[in-house]
Amino acid sequence: MLNSASLYRMVMTDHMCPHGLKSKALLEREGFIVEDNHLTSRVQIDAFKVEYGVTSTPQAFIDGVRIGGFDDLSAHFGKAPAPKNTTTYKPVISLFVVAALMACVISWMVLGNFSSGRTVEWFISISMVLLGLQKLQDVERFATMFLNYDLLAQRWIRYGYIYPFVETGAGLLMMGGVLTWVSAPAALFVASIGAVSVFKAVYIDKRELKCACVGGDSKVPLGFVSLTENLMMIGMAVWMLSKL
Repeated sequence: MLNSASLYRMVMTDHMCPHGLKSKALLEREGFIVEDNHLTSRVQIDAFKVEYGVTSTPQAFIDGVRIGGFDDLSAHFGKAPAPKNTTTYKPVISLFVVAALMACVISWMVLGNFSSGRTVEWFISISMVLLGLQKLQDVERFATMFLNYDLLAQRWIRYGYIYPFVETGAGLLMMGGVLTWVSAPAALFVASIGAVSVFKAVYIDKRELKCACVGGDSKVPLGFVSLTENLMMIGMAVWMLSKL
């Protein structure tokens, strides 16, 4: 026999609470029959809050016991979300996986195979563009985080604002295989400074910092991944210069 639960959530003409929908879906996944009660006006919502002594909706009840909102419900089922400041490699791993898939698609469309060194070139250049795009979403926040460890940015503040444009532009030129005499030296310059800066901050100074590689709101720890990003750019630049 399925268990039952009661859910009170905001469903108004101009707004439907997303956490209410997530709470309903979670309860149903856990095998509950949900009594879905809609609060359709501000008067109903305020009256509900007063009656149950709560400050927000949705509110879920199981066996007559109030569990709470979506986060409380998730914790009740042992599925509490990770704390907001928890470090994670997921953003950069996802980015590199997408870049690799895009490189394979382009390689297949253009060359009809995946074996060419051009596939690797596309992978690195696409990664540079995607990483640059993450930074360009909020250049101000990126530049602020970048100042924590980049040696050149600490001496010349404007460099932190220029970096995302250099990385993105060099990546685009490398993707097209054009103006290598511009893109390769630019990538080599910023990546060399980046590699030295990361190595000093992490392996010499032993500092625990967040990496600005995927933007100013990054929770990716500064370290091996950040160093790898810069080494990939250095390798790409040297390779393309050798082909001139």
